[in-house]
Amino acid sequence: MQIFYSDAHLGHTDRVEPLGSRIVPVSEVPERATAILEAVTARGLGEIARPRDFGLAPIHAVHPPRYVEFLAAAWRLWAAQGRSEPLLPNFWRARIPGINPGADIYQMVDYYSGDPGTCLVEGSWNAILASANCAATAAEIVAGEGSVAFALCRPPGHHAGQDRMRGSCYLNNAAIAARRLGREGAHKVAIVDIDYHHGNGTQEIFYESSDVLTCSIHADPTLDYPFYAGFADEMGKGGGKGFNLNLVLPRGAAFAQWSVALAACLQRVRDFDADALVIALGVDTYKDEQNPPCYFRLESEDYFSVGKSLGKLNLPTVITMEGGYNLDAVGTNVANFLQGFVACNRLA
Repeated sequence: MQIFYSDAHLGHTDRVEPLGSRIVPVSEVPERATAILEAVTARGLGEIARPRDFGLAPIHAVHPPRYVEFLAAAWRLWAAQGRSEPLLPNFWRARIPGINPGADIYQMVDYYSGDPGTCLVEGSWNAILASANCAATAAEIVAGEGSVAFALCRPPGHHAGQDRMRGSCYLNNAAIAARRLGREGAHKVAIVDIDYHHGNGTQEIFYESSDVLTCSIHADPTLDYPFYAGFADEMGKGGGKGFNLNLVLPRGAAFAQWSVALAACLQRVRDFDADALVIALGVDTYKDEQNPPCYFRLESEDYFSVGKSLGKLNLPTVITMEGGYNLDAVGTNVANFLQGFVACNRLA
């Protein structure tokens, strides 16, 4: 298994978000990726390589150029105002046809934001671009070799919509990987999202598509982020009707209950007869995720089983990194998943 990683993410740091009436540091920090890298290296799970620089082509297959241009230029425009603090939105756009982002950085960040906590700092764009390149490189390798690759993406991506940053996500790495797999010959791609939070951005991007199946196992959105998407009756629209599966679990779900949802997800992937698989890997399903608080109860040992179950699909697979914030456990949990996966996937 090849593992793609870029240290450009280290510049995406010192970010903040509002918590009630206070501004606090975010929990999505560089140490997450560092801990994962150290753990997978110690286990000898694969060769660590830098991603290829694809430019913007794989990104434009998912995100409109105007949004990408905003992400690339935002910090320069902010600094031109004499500002050096993290760039945060003040308002959020309504979904009104014909509304446009304007030409002012204050208007643009509001237009392209979906929540108050997805801020930008000086090093953000380089990290965002490198993260997307990790996903695209992994997809190219998997498509060419019929193999398995892990994109150690940071920042994560599954909350990012077509033109909206939210949930510490800016570009949707899983979607970029799926579209790249399709470009390289996969007629049907399944995305399985096992993060604690619903992959609302991924759902949005493929909601009317029948060539990409999206499946997400996640917490009840009436109680947990993203709140306004991820319900069981959201099954797709138009040509995509029936190609979106949301498996919603209550707070407190342990592996016995969680694994039932996984089995249903795996059966749907088999029925879809996918040519390739993208796994949006979040390990914030762990029992001790406190910042932000997550309420599933998986043990570290359970991630071996999760990896084995997905590995047994024996599909060419791109694994993109999503959530997992307990710095004492995130590396172990990711390494356990990957070890279980490669043990049971004959392509790994």
